[in-house]
Amino acid sequence: MSSLNRRSFLRSAVVYGGGALFAPSLVGLTACADQPRVARPGQSVRRLGRGEGGYGVLAPSADCPELALPHGFRAVKLSQAGDVMSDGVATPNAFDGMAAFALPNGNIRLIRNHEIRDPAASARPFGNAAMAYDQKAGGGNSSLEVRVRPDGTRELVRHYASLTGTHWNCAGGRTPWDSWITCEETTEGATQGRAAEHGYVFEIPASAEDEVPAVPYKAMGRFTHEALAVDAATGIVYLTEDSTFRANDPTRPGAGFYRYIPKQPRNLLAGGRLQLLALMDRPRYNTSTGQRPGLPLPVTWVDIDDVDPANAASDPSAVFRQGLAKGGTIFQRLEGCWYGDGSIFFNATSGGDAGAGQVWQYRPRGNSGGQLILVFESPSRDVLDAPDNIVVSPRGGLIVCEDGDGVQFLRGLTQRGEIFDFGQNLTVESDEFAGACFSPDGQTLFVNIQGATRSTGASKGMTFAIWGPWEDGVL
Repeated sequence: MSSLNRRSFLRSAVVYGGGALFAPSLVGLTACADQPRVARPGQSVRRLGRGEGGYGVLAPSADCPELALPHGFRAVKLSQAGDVMSDGVATPNAFDGMAAFALPNGNIRLIRNHEIRDPAASARPFGNAAMAYDQKAGGGNSSLEVRVRPDGTRELVRHYASLTGTHWNCAGGRTPWDSWITCEETTEGATQGRAAEHGYVFEIPASAEDEVPAVPYKAMGRFTHEALAVDAATGIVYLTEDSTFRANDPTRPGAGFYRYIPKQPRNLLAGGRLQLLALMDRPRYNTSTGQRPGLPLPVTWVDIDDVDPANAASDPSAVFRQGLAKGGTIFQRLEGCWYGDGSIFFNATSGGDAGAGQVWQYRPRGNSGGQLILVFESPSRDVLDAPDNIVVSPRGGLIVCEDGDGVQFLRGLTQRGEIFDFGQNLTVESDEFAGACFSPDGQTLFVNIQGATRSTGASKGMTFAIWGPWEDGVL
């Protein structure tokens, strides 16, 4: 990337609240999305080497044997499942979505999801039982405080349970008012043996120094939530749903892309309106296959009349079916979601002709419904395998966490849609990367290896801090 392009990119950054959450433009990705390397099966994708935007070949890290990284990058393992935290609680497994926030003392707060899926018969809250949402659910969140030492290394200062008793906490999203919203990717409830109903989102202030009460935001819908992003200009929240489309299978109608228009921006608990994206004049349009990168598709939004349906526990798609009946658009397993440059970018993990994944962009447009654009479609799992969490660095590159089969990578994408490898998991094969996020100053990448999603699983979740010569490439 030329220095001129990089300067132009950085001018489009936005800042969230007291901590700088940089969100550079991805216009370049979209502008080149119709070029051959951006991807349909059978077409080539340009892989970048060092000096071309990428960072070169990967080699086992001398600091962390669990990772392979480019030359010049350092890493430290901050946390591992089973570690005893500062509050005396054992760190739960299943590390997933995460965000970083600036603290008044100059340190960094990480808030991390735990996608624990223990069955109701054995599930227990890992934190304070009196604060837990459900006594028969083992998911939730932990918070970490990290500092940069004078010698440049990163270290854990303290960590503790910050929300417990929720279930299947996969991803979520940070807000412009410095909080993390964690999402449940399940609608289980009493009929499945739980002590409370699930399928909601919960909020944790970055300033919280201890566990907070788990309060469900029911107006934001009961479905298989994945991730969310807040439009800093309007306060509208955009949400993804992790559900599968299968032709001729009524139990698999697909996933939706939602927006929540709050009555009071910055106070999501005060209620609002939930809507589902639909393409204008194309009712029930299916984006799973046959898409053209770079083509703007006009959007409208349809209201969800019953955001908390009584049958959601038995039918996780009960909310989506309402929007589908009004012409809503079908996606294939929506996961990671990120806001920047006035747009929302999100992943369809198994979308595309090759079923290897898609990256979509939604552009709001004033009083109109906006536009939906396919930015990138993976032509094969060797190029990009099941994109999940996503994040954009303050230097303009996009990092995608893989959640597929076999060896898993952190993939980088340039503003031109070119791809390269940035990190490789050298631990358990098929153990996904998750929770990638940058420190407020953009100098540290935090990322998780998930580990087992059961408390008794052998594979251990891990959180890493990575730093190095970011200026040598687009990240």
